[in-house]
Amino acid sequence: MAKVTVRYWAAAKAAAGVAEEPYEAATLAEALDAVRGRHSGDLARVLLRCSFLVDGDPVGTRAHETVRLADGGTVEVLPPFAGG
Repeated sequence: MAKVTVRYWAAAKAAAGVAEEPYEAATLAEALDAVRGRHSGDLARVLLRCSFLVDGDPVGTRAHETVRLADGGTVEVLPPFAGG
């Protein structure tokens, strides 16, 4: 298991009630399952619309089960942003 920091932005930050928090997970899917387990309600719904960066790299359409996490890494949770 890797120790990672999950950082929340915009609506995800508001729903989580914190800017970031630590998790232990081997894959992005495991980390997101842990996030859902810790935060019920709004954050689970927000996550459905989010995109993710793992150590600065966009996850894109890759299956979350295939995205390995590195010890000391960072997962950025990015809801859709409005603006121009």
